[in-house]
Amino acid sequence: MPRDHDKREKHLTLEEACALLSGGTQFTSKAMPRLGIPSICFSDGPLGVRKQAGAADHLGLNPSLPATCYPAPATLANAWDVALEEEIGRHLGAEAAALGVDVLLGPGLNIKRSPLCGRNFEYFSEDPCLSGKLAAACIRGIQSQGTAACPKHFAVNSQETLRMHSDSVVDERTLRELYLTGFEIAVKEGHPQWIMSAYNRINGIYANENRQLLRDILVDEWGFGGCVVTDWGGSNDHAAGVAAGSHLEMPAAGPAADRELLAAVRSGRLDSAWVTKMAAELLRNLPETPAAARSVPDFDREAHHAFARRAAAECAVLLKNEGSLLPLAPGTRVAVIGDFADRLRFQGGGSSCVNPTRVDSPLDCLRESGLEVAGYAPGFLRHGGEDAGLLAEAAALARTADVVLAYLGLDERTETEGLDRESLALRDNQIKLLEAVSAVNPDVVVLLTCGAPVETPWIAHCKALLLGGLGGQAGAGGAADVLTGRVTPSGKLAESWPMRLEDTPCAPWYPGRERTAEYREGPFVGYRYYQTARVPVRFPFGFGLSYTSFAYDGLEATSRQVSFTLTNTGPAAGAEVAQLYIAKPDSLLFRPALELKGFAKVSLAPGESRRVTIPLDAYAFRYFNVKTGRWEAEEGIYQVMVGASCADIRLSGSLSVEGSGAPAPYDLSGLPHYITGQVHQVTDQEFTALLGRPIPPARWNRAAPLTENDTFSQLRYAKGWAGRLVYRILRRQADRAAPADKPDLNALFRLGMPFRAVAKMTAGMVDMDMVRALVELFNGRFCRGAVHLLAAWRRKRRMDRKKVAEP
Repeated sequence: MPRDHDKREKHLTLEEACALLSGGTQFTSKAMPRLGIPSICFSDGPLGVRKQAGAADHLGLNPSLPATCYPAPATLANAWDVALEEEIGRHLGAEAAALGVDVLLGPGLNIKRSPLCGRNFEYFSEDPCLSGKLAAACIRGIQSQGTAACPKHFAVNSQETLRMHSDSVVDERTLRELYLTGFEIAVKEGHPQWIMSAYNRINGIYANENRQLLRDILVDEWGFGGCVVTDWGGSNDHAAGVAAGSHLEMPAAGPAADRELLAAVRSGRLDSAWVTKMAAELLRNLPETPAAARSVPDFDREAHHAFARRAAAECAVLLKNEGSLLPLAPGTRVAVIGDFADRLRFQGGGSSCVNPTRVDSPLDCLRESGLEVAGYAPGFLRHGGEDAGLLAEAAALARTADVVLAYLGLDERTETEGLDRESLALRDNQIKLLEAVSAVNPDVVVLLTCGAPVETPWIAHCKALLLGGLGGQAGAGGAADVLTGRVTPSGKLAESWPMRLEDTPCAPWYPGRERTAEYREGPFVGYRYYQTARVPVRFPFGFGLSYTSFAYDGLEATSRQVSFTLTNTGPAAGAEVAQLYIAKPDSLLFRPALELKGFAKVSLAPGESRRVTIPLDAYAFRYFNVKTGRWEAEEGIYQVMVGASCADIRLSGSLSVEGSGAPAPYDLSGLPHYITGQVHQVTDQEFTALLGRPIPPARWNRAAPLTENDTFSQLRYAKGWAGRLVYRILRRQADRAAPADKPDLNALFRLGMPFRAVAKMTAGMVDMDMVRALVELFNGRFCRGAVHLLAAWRRKRRMDRKKVAEP
């Protein structure tokens, strides 16, 4: 924060204040040398720093400067390790500073509502307690290095389909308890300097224009003292965003953005004092000296890579180990099979994509681990399709080995920003490979590469299953360390693994494919649903095996904390994640069967015992009462449970809690399926009652004229031939781009973009008047639209020659 910010604020003109509230380039803010205001640099960063070397883009398509690619947040979350996450943050912050980055855009902590979300690999968990605690730790680590953190995407951003257009329809209690609590923990315990608003609407209002979200909750309730930045291209109405509490529109939208704010002030739509206040808040959060101007030492690439390997090993999850096949003894002869063993997939696609400093090879790491590698066979075509020769080669190799290591997983096209997954299945050719090799050698270890759950009907064809997730550039080495017992696995799943896609709580309505995304399941997401509705899962939330064993004993619970003794009863040193759950079976509300309220990761030597204490904090017993409009506590007896997973409770007790005396928020007689958790059967009447208002239309009105907030995908029913032609061109480009090894994300992304994004993401080449003229063309008024487009272009060119504020 500059020491002379008061002087800068005092001399700031209205025109300059307007100019400060929009970006200078794709990834930098505006500088104003007259006032000594520097430009600061933003960079994507959930997995590593992505500072682009040349022409910048928002989807990670162009090259970036080398940086360490750490395990994806979805993978790191499986460590359940706050200290490790803070150390990750310190490494990220140090690299950002060395690369001249002031604000790192991360961590991401959206709740994993469905395993189909294509961007789930960037997020931590289905649970807000775990997500919030890990995000807060990451933020503290990043900011300890002088780099600002920017958690995202605030809020209720749970699908990639039509992400810039979709309206998340969610009831207030679910919003507060599930989708905002993680952000609340991150803000209160991490104190981030920035936060990124989401693309989507929330109950009809764009997140970036939602004053309740950005000021009433974020600032007034949580005490946030930083700045709000839009997601890239996520500014719908710049003036409305500023009025709601958004400080910076990104990326640069050209001089038109400055003119828009100034016109809003002059028309009385925006108060000049408010604009000045927002600019002053922005100034107070700028660094005195930008990272690019500071003398920051380069980071130690080898040391950071070694740390990335340790992190990858700590978050690996052992899901099956029949007959204690793992760990493998030195000298074990292994057949390495699967395309992912040769070309490791270590990160997801899109804006988080990092240019790694190096990438470990699974084959090289296995050879260096003390195992004897009998050979390698790809076994399958990476992107699908049959190849009998590859299958036969793999089966022949499997016969020669003591153990088969089968590297299976999801490919690049399956998990990427901008697209949701279509199923939870592995490709058929991978399953056929597994069946073929297990038929000739039953000692098969599957090493799974994916950033989200997959269906596992094939699990009987392997004796051991190790989830490496998206382990980053050193993930291969981390997996080898676990396979050989150098590291005892201690990872636990941060999300439930369902038996089938159809079993997931929002399966009947995910994703929202037109106007809305209906959150009909309410608070019953992930284990909150499976445990309440008693739906079997393949692997429950919090599950993970070890090479040792642990005993729990001596539970004591008070209103402030829960204590117990944890003992390592097995033959190896290891770490256990003990999880604290709370339940109230006789609640006058509808509640999940249990909810995570704390956790502790404890490392113990064989035979060692330790007394463990987990605090019961302000989040433990609260619920949001929609009648009183505030947090309340229900009086009565609560169950206190400690376990190794949500389905493996080892200790339980009870605790009496004094309530706040609030009236019951619901008439439960109208919510029968919410009481039982059978949310697949929720009726329109029940969802209406839960919302407290009518359900908005889910479908587009195809008879109505298109507007600037409609999407290019809607041009398929445009009234004008020009619109339908544009749709056919974009559709053809998307179809050609989709199957590629490295899909053209821009081609896939454009179909879901609203027309207004053309003005927001073209660096000022197009303004909103031009967009409105294009919409006229699309709506069938071709001549009128063409005339207006030409006039708007000429007007924009003339206005661009006049700067609102000279830098």
